[in-house]
Amino acid sequence: MRVAIDVSPIIYGTGVSNYRHNLVKNLIKYVPENEYLLYGGSLRRYKELEEKIKSYGTSDSKIFPIPPRLADILWNKLHILPIEKLIGECDLIHTSDWSEPPSRMNKVTTIHDLVPLVLPKFTPKIIVDTHKQRLKWVEKESRIIIAPSIATKMDMIKLGFDENRIRVIYEAPNFTKASENSVSEVKRKYSIHDEYIIMIGTNPRKNIERAINAYHLAKHGKNIKLLIVGENKGLKSIDERGVRFLGFVPTEDLSPLLTGSKMLLFPSLYEGFGVPILEGYLCEAPVVTSNISSMPEAAGGASILVDPYDVNSIADGIEEALSKPKTLVAKGLKVASNYSWKKNAIETAKVYKEAVIN
Repeated sequence: MRVAIDVSPIIYGTGVSNYRHNLVKNLIKYVPENEYLLYGGSLRRYKELEEKIKSYGTSDSKIFPIPPRLADILWNKLHILPIEKLIGECDLIHTSDWSEPPSRMNKVTTIHDLVPLVLPKFTPKIIVDTHKQRLKWVEKESRIIIAPSIATKMDMIKLGFDENRIRVIYEAPNFTKASENSVSEVKRKYSIHDEYIIMIGTNPRKNIERAINAYHLAKHGKNIKLLIVGENKGLKSIDERGVRFLGFVPTEDLSPLLTGSKMLLFPSLYEGFGVPILEGYLCEAPVVTSNISSMPEAAGGASILVDPYDVNSIADGIEEALSKPKTLVAKGLKVASNYSWKKNAIETAKVYKEAVIN
């Protein structure tokens, strides 16, 4: 089978980037009986995309100078220029999370989350509009749609997607526990001298303001800081004693930061799956996360679940996690062992076969 995969997102350093990168790498390794055509579009980062595609060790690729904004106009809004004109004929195409080109080929699409539709107030209008247009074509044209969780599948069904065309394939953690030396080096790099709780991401749906207020309630009598990966996005009114925003943190520093922490605080208001929960488990950090959306599914009974809209609930969760770290770490490692990118790739290849046969 010849499969075309849109790898345009791999240059952006996001969760979707990690998904595409790990999926392609593991498909090539564990399902070599298929031929994979890797394609993508970029203008300013054309060379970077070209180099990343080369790193997969396949010579079968097509790159074109179409930036994301133009792709949105051509494929989501106008829905012109069939992708075959750019990449040729294949048995199947696996489209990306941004644009949905017209095609005569069998289509598989991954919907990572529905944040723009479920929580539009947290998403710029241009992105909300883009995803509405794209999802219209996904619903109309994709033979099978991959969701990363049962929760996301249920959200899709509520929006009118055909349940019979949705397959749940879980994603996997992107890193594991760091060495003691790596932890020490990262602590020196970021001038970390105290014990700390860590949060990852400052998008409004990550629930930063309530998390900070909960930290202040829970830290009473404890010498522990709250470190937040990302920039402070205007939370000027919050008493930030003990709270520190680390700004941009490269991916290679996340594992040591998690490993060195006393816990991961992840009280998000919505997630397509919640990969950071599994990464916390593998880094042997107790996890406090939300009791809504996909997070209980990812947690697998090994996190402290809290009401993300209730500051007192989050504070109680922090105190509970800090009181029984060994129990939570042991449970977390067991849950995380069920997820791998190898498994994700093999299950995705089965979906490709199903889409072509049907």
